[in-house]
Amino acid sequence: MLKRGLPVVSLGFLMKNPVEMGRAGGIFSTIVGTVALTLLAILIATPLGVGSAIYLTEYTRENWITRVIRFGSECLAGIPSIIFGLFGFILFVTKLGLGWSLLSGGLTLAFMILPTIIRTSEEAIRSVPYVYREVSFSLGSTKWQTVTRVVLPSALPGIATGVILSIGRSIGETAAVIFTAGSSLHIPTSLFSSSRTMSVHFYILAREGISMANAYGTAAVLIIAILVINVLAYTLMNRFMRKYC
Repeated sequence: MLKRGLPVVSLGFLMKNPVEMGRAGGIFSTIVGTVALTLLAILIATPLGVGSAIYLTEYTRENWITRVIRFGSECLAGIPSIIFGLFGFILFVTKLGLGWSLLSGGLTLAFMILPTIIRTSEEAIRSVPYVYREVSFSLGSTKWQTVTRVVLPSALPGIATGVILSIGRSIGETAAVIFTAGSSLHIPTSLFSSSRTMSVHFYILAREGISMANAYGTAAVLIIAILVINVLAYTLMNRFMRKYC
């Protein structure tokens, strides 16, 4: 039977764990799972994405290698999330034996957000005036010193914007996560623990008609979180544009 009711978002709702399959209680364990999964994906994807952007802009000229990398990145950006979920399930959950876990979900999400980080980081690095590099070289700095101490600090707002947008996508992702991280309501205790994110929790509550009040409450928290992240990204981008344009 479908239970209807008004969503109540309170401190108790945020701090209590779900009980009775989410019919009662709160969403604390799903918040922990969402934060842990997103943080893991960002920690994996950010070094790879920024490193790829540095290579493409600072250490190589336009050639077939750079074209292949950019083409691959654009292809990844256009793949539906359900395909990423099936890919992560086959590779990480089944073939590598990681099971439904934070690690499987984090690796899958990292592949999803990698194109966003690469493209935004590349554009941010390209927007740094070349005269900054010339001044650094004229003072005797090496290529690596110029990149790490001059280029990256100047491009940091743009890079941060890409990372924040990736965080927003990770938080709101459902299809790729439910196939790889699972849907356990327990608080994850390790990288190999299954977990349920807020988006998955909302989908299950609404799809199975367990509790529409809790489903709407979860959706409200999710929307507010993504809205805050997008506003933060917009603010950083405006500051970046005013500083370098």
